[in-house]
Amino acid sequence: MTMDLKLGYLGFQVRDLPAWEKFALEVLGLQLVDRQPDGAFGLRMDEYAKRFFVEPGPLDDVFVMGWEAPDERAFDELVARLTEARVEVTRGTDDEARRRGVEVLVKFVDPAGVPLELFVGPARAVEPFRSELVRSGFVTGDQGLGHAVVTANRQAESVEFYSQLLGFRLSDHIRCEFFGFQVDIAFLHANRRHHSVAFGDRQTKRIHHFMLEVGSMDDVGLAFDRALARGVRIMQTLGRHPNDRMFSFYARTPSGFQFELGWGGREVDDASWTPVTYDRISEWGHHPPQVFTEEARGRSR
Repeated sequence: MTMDLKLGYLGFQVRDLPAWEKFALEVLGLQLVDRQPDGAFGLRMDEYAKRFFVEPGPLDDVFVMGWEAPDERAFDELVARLTEARVEVTRGTDDEARRRGVEVLVKFVDPAGVPLELFVGPARAVEPFRSELVRSGFVTGDQGLGHAVVTANRQAESVEFYSQLLGFRLSDHIRCEFFGFQVDIAFLHANRRHHSVAFGDRQTKRIHHFMLEVGSMDDVGLAFDRALARGVRIMQTLGRHPNDRMFSFYARTPSGFQFELGWGGREVDDASWTPVTYDRISEWGHHPPQVFTEEARGRSR
């Protein structure tokens, strides 16, 4: 069964709520919504009422990835498929659905323990989304909010779970050495976006990074400047990937995992797409900043 899911929302449990609020508004250019008495808040990036849930807690990690089914029939088919495969599926309460801003949801976990939710009927905001920092807006719509790279106990196990049970399709692989690290990543798409989820090796956190795509190259550069100006640690400089063609940079969130902000992502046409394996992570750029130190330059002479 093939159907187009979308990455609908992400929830982060974080130690430093004020730092996350400042980061989300002043670096990413998102909009604050729905602040709760315990300090938790939501974030908007488009016409959806909420795309991110930021809650207090010790994890400093993702606590939920929400996948939007195209309609109730698809939702029911997926729930039936998960149940038949003996995946433990729990129906979300009315209160949980209300807090997520959806009509109905179910909860389950992937083979690596990443908490997932499948939902239908997201709430839309009354007012249009506008960001003074991201004038071109974010690329969402039928491609979902972006993508996430998450942990896997075994890559093949996670690829099989998302492909066989949730209808994802393999986009490609990247296998190479990157500044002394062995890279082996599988990229999966669930709609026209080149990938909505990807898996490498087992990681210390559930999430390695999430990606937001903007509508112009200039908005990537401006975000890079904002990150530098606000002391956000850059993890990989501006560059372009060979597989999704994304022009982007990576930096660290206040919780230690990373975000990618990019422009110009490639789209997949399943009718003609053939997965391949790339032997490099970037066409150019995406260098870790430490390679520019005097010590590193001395070693390269």
